Amino acid sequence: MPVSIMASSAIMSLYWEVFPPMPTCRVYCTPAYQDGQLLVMGGCSKTGLPLDTVEMLDVESQTWAVLPPLPTSRAGAAAVTMGKQVLVIGGMNSEQCPLSSVEIYNSDEGRWETKAPLCQPSMGISAIEKGGRQGKLPVTAFEALDLEVNSWTRYPSIPSRRAFASCTMAENFFYSLGGLQQPGPHNFYSRPHFVSTVEMFDTEQVVWSKPGRSTRMREKRADFVSGYLGGRVIAVGGLGNQPSPLNSVEGFNTVKKRWEVLPSMPSGRCSCSSLQSNNMLFVIGGVAQGPSSAVEALCVLDEA
Repeated sequence: MPVSIMASSAIMSLYWEVFPPMPTCRVYCTPAYQDGQLLVMGGCSKTGLPLDTVEMLDVESQTWAVLPPLPTSRAGAAAVTMGKQVLVIGGMNSEQCPLSSVEIYNSDEGRWETKAPLCQPSMGISAIEKGGRQGKLPVTAFEALDLEVNSWTRYPSIPSRRAFASCTMAENFFYSLGGLQQPGPHNFYSRPHFVSTVEMFDTEQVVWSKPGRSTRMREKRADFVSGYLGGRVIAVGGLGNQPSPLNSVEGFNTVKKRWEVLPSMPSGRCSCSSLQSNNMLFVIGGVAQGPSSAVEALCVLDEA
């Protein structure tokens, strides 16, 4: 039976639902959601090797099933759901090298099909990019691919240089949150430190704004999950200044322009995979004391 953890205050319209754990512990897995079923594909095992394991949670019946394995073991791949098919793209192999392989799972037939590979091996692909890092230094590049004309547009760079930040879209704004700030050219002797930075990109005005101290996150954190749920930009778990991963959750109310304390996640973790579907933000696997099998979802309370 799932366990629901609700907020005590009426202002909190969000609650956690705890699902049965995955049969396989994993980090950097690839989730996809299809017709009420959560697919979890690949990832890294306890020994750090990529997995070919595919498991499926039926959200309504709360049961896991094992599906045919990926043709190629991989971690950190991207996934796209297209009707009855799930497309898995790129990732990392056992030699920690990027993959170019592309595979499709046909749910009606229950089998995998290999497609034409990517032109360039890639890992860490996502629909919304975080700038990322070149070598050991974080970069501030902010670019978008227009799928209709198949061309890239360079936007104004992210104002501050951070690694392991998290980002999400909310209405007409792109949010870049938290992260690990590392020494730059003007503060070379400073130490890396966690930050609560919030920077917003207005997609209509095409400009970055850096809100004041009052709109920073309540907690300094990096390597965490973010999303947009119940009219709030959500920040979940991650690493902070504590010795173990965080379980704290906070939400930026886009109307009141302030951060609110939300129900804590049942098990504190970092390096989680996440997936947002309808009124649920899934937080999958990750690292606690070691690789986690936890599957939990932050849900919007149905007022009806």
